[in-house]
Amino acid sequence: MKKRIFAALMAALMVVGVVGCGKKDNAKDGKTSLTMWCIATESDSNRKSYEKSIQDFKDNHPDIDFSWEAIENQAYKTKIKAAVSANEMPDIFFTWSCAFLGDFVSAGRVYCVDDVYKQYADELPEVMMGNVKYDGKYYGVPMTMNIVGMFCNMEILKEVGYTAVPATYDELIECCDKLVAAGKIPFGCSGKETWCVTEYLESIIEKTAGATALNKIFAGTESWNNADVSKAVGIFQEMIEKGYFDPSGIALTNDEVKANFMDGKYAFYMNGTWNCADFDKAGLSDKIVVAEFPVIDASKSQLGELIGGPSDTLAVAQDSKNAKLAAESAFELAKGICHYGYLDGCGLPAWTPDYDTSSVNPLTQSVAEICANASQYVLFGDTAMTAESATIYLEYVSKIYSSEISGADFVSGLVEKIK
Repeated sequence: MKKRIFAALMAALMVVGVVGCGKKDNAKDGKTSLTMWCIATESDSNRKSYEKSIQDFKDNHPDIDFSWEAIENQAYKTKIKAAVSANEMPDIFFTWSCAFLGDFVSAGRVYCVDDVYKQYADELPEVMMGNVKYDGKYYGVPMTMNIVGMFCNMEILKEVGYTAVPATYDELIECCDKLVAAGKIPFGCSGKETWCVTEYLESIIEKTAGATALNKIFAGTESWNNADVSKAVGIFQEMIEKGYFDPSGIALTNDEVKANFMDGKYAFYMNGTWNCADFDKAGLSDKIVVAEFPVIDASKSQLGELIGGPSDTLAVAQDSKNAKLAAESAFELAKGICHYGYLDGCGLPAWTPDYDTSSVNPLTQSVAEICANASQYVLFGDTAMTAESATIYLEYVSKIYSSEISGADFVSGLVEKIK
């Protein structure tokens, strides 16, 4: 049925190309060309799931000339924003949901996928579409969901007397003190990629101020002028001052920090749970455990309040010459990426699995258990906020990690600059 739909679309598009308004159709060798940008670079955990899904797509649609480009995470954010501004976008593009995608929707640059979604509604639950819904319409196709996990090397923790992950904040601090005394580095964090710093900072803010407060701040319905935010920044910086973080991390990329953790240089590494796949493939599932960052202020937060949620999305350019076909293709690609990504342990599925999942690695299964007990999610700050606010926010976050500003400076600066 899907092949007949695509064939019909191909025929229609060819007619438009011949008798239409004179615009040049993006066809090559009699095929319809589609382009895609994403962040699945060679070092990205999702690379294989993209490659497999794209190969399936090409095999199923020999009449489409499909090409794609992968750009590193931070560079991609700059590239896609510039492309949207100049209206020089690929047909299909990776994006994060909520405000990140919302800015593009507001600019009139994104194709509404309502009609195509109807074909997949029984496979892609509506609850997973909430972050790509704007003014009652859908503008993206979710793939997987992830949270920030605290990965723990149990072999290192055993060396200082721990057979389980510290369950409370006080226990975590005590553990870190013992690690430092033993000449070991508790945490590794990339200062070269500011989004990595937010993985730590946002978890600390959430477990201090609570998920509800942080969600409202990111949404702009409450002010950054919050004493708990200032307190959380102070807690983070105190951890840095006490030697809990690798001092060389300020100049390292995330790939370098992750490699150090995998080599046993750090006891803890906080990052997205898409890393489960790489840790498992490296044979580390028997020594690494994934857990939540512990609660700091129990009067305002609790376990089950998590940073993350459904975010990774494919969207279609409004001005794509083959927008309907691109939307059909985006759904097919997203389903495949979700399928292979979940089996590889790169995240939990937004699409309902209709295949055997018994091979999913134990680390990803642990993440599923954490999410099963979740009470609330706070989407990553640079995704949840508008592009302008996120840029300001990340600028101030980088200053926190390098200890250029205090918690009070962080709050006052954001209050002044984010209106």
